Amino acid sequence: MRVVLICPYSLSRPGGVQGQVLGLARTLRERGLAATVLGPCDGPPPEPGVISVGRSVPLAANGSVAPLALDPPAIRRTLEVLAAEQPDVLHLHEPLVPGPALTALLAGNVPAVGTFHASGRVPAYVWLRPAVRAVARRIGLRTAVSPEARALAERWLGGACQVLPNGVEVERFAKAGELHLPPGDAERRAILFVGRHEPRKGLDVLLEAFRQLDRDAVLWVAGEGPNTSALTATAPPGVEWLGRISDQELAQRLRAATVFCAPSLHGESFGVILLEAMAAGTPVVASDISGYRDVARQDKEAVLVPGGDAVALAAGLRRVLDDATLAGRLVEAGTARAASFSMERLAARYADLYESLLARSGSPSLS
Repeated sequence: MRVVLICPYSLSRPGGVQGQVLGLARTLRERGLAATVLGPCDGPPPEPGVISVGRSVPLAANGSVAPLALDPPAIRRTLEVLAAEQPDVLHLHEPLVPGPALTALLAGNVPAVGTFHASGRVPAYVWLRPAVRAVARRIGLRTAVSPEARALAERWLGGACQVLPNGVEVERFAKAGELHLPPGDAERRAILFVGRHEPRKGLDVLLEAFRQLDRDAVLWVAGEGPNTSALTATAPPGVEWLGRISDQELAQRLRAATVFCAPSLHGESFGVILLEAMAAGTPVVASDISGYRDVARQDKEAVLVPGGDAVALAAGLRRVLDDATLAGRLVEAGTARAASFSMERLAARYADLYESLLARSGSPSLS
């Protein structure tokens, strides 16, 4: 079976959707499917099996910035690649986001699975409801990564979605190589934050919590964004600003950290990064928001605290740093939780969906 997975966001930039598309494609190939990824790339494709439709342009969306490819050359390139690849099935991630995914859907000549990742509010769904509903009817099978994402899609687009939670490549994090640090740094306890430096990610709350922490620890901050300069200017001592890091370094940092902290305020449909920390064997402290509660349960796989509350976040971090028994319980439960969300399981479920869609559309099975 030939499957083309299409991502609307730049595959050169870190992001939850991009990570899921690339990881799922890798795992589908391991299962024997011919899986190709198509999407924007700002430079050479990041890995084999990825075809670029051109560079992206950053556009504000859902409290963040979406790197999209909307220009006519990208549309033309999308159609050319699909004509050359001759896929049996398309797997469109965020299928109604303008760019290659929507272009492929409107072309309408290949059976399509659509996966919805967003939660919260999508203004285009509200303003253009009749049009987006009409286009959504072209999707053969719909999935969503969380109950919140399903609720959003079903409310505004009609039809039914089944929830297939995001997956994690467990082995990649569980067996990440050692992070080589200077001798003094290697012995310090480390709290790790990973994410775009924008208000909804809550990094300012974490910095204030770290200021109050009163523990011998370092705060590793990975990522960048529009608030980086302002945050670095007012950050307390003991913060190391790592900038953008590679996937390999991310896995190594997750393994090396004493605690992983996710202080997001909203806009998280599913906590993949929490699963990655769990797979790496690191205890988690996170905001008590719906997207994270789908992944982690209070005091079982994570310590959850009210979002936006720096005092509560500092207290949660102290609990894990000071209580080795609690940290050990979180690691044990988190390891099992991550295994239940393995990318292998997700790929198997999607392979079955592809077969189902082909059977329903009258196409022969090619697996």
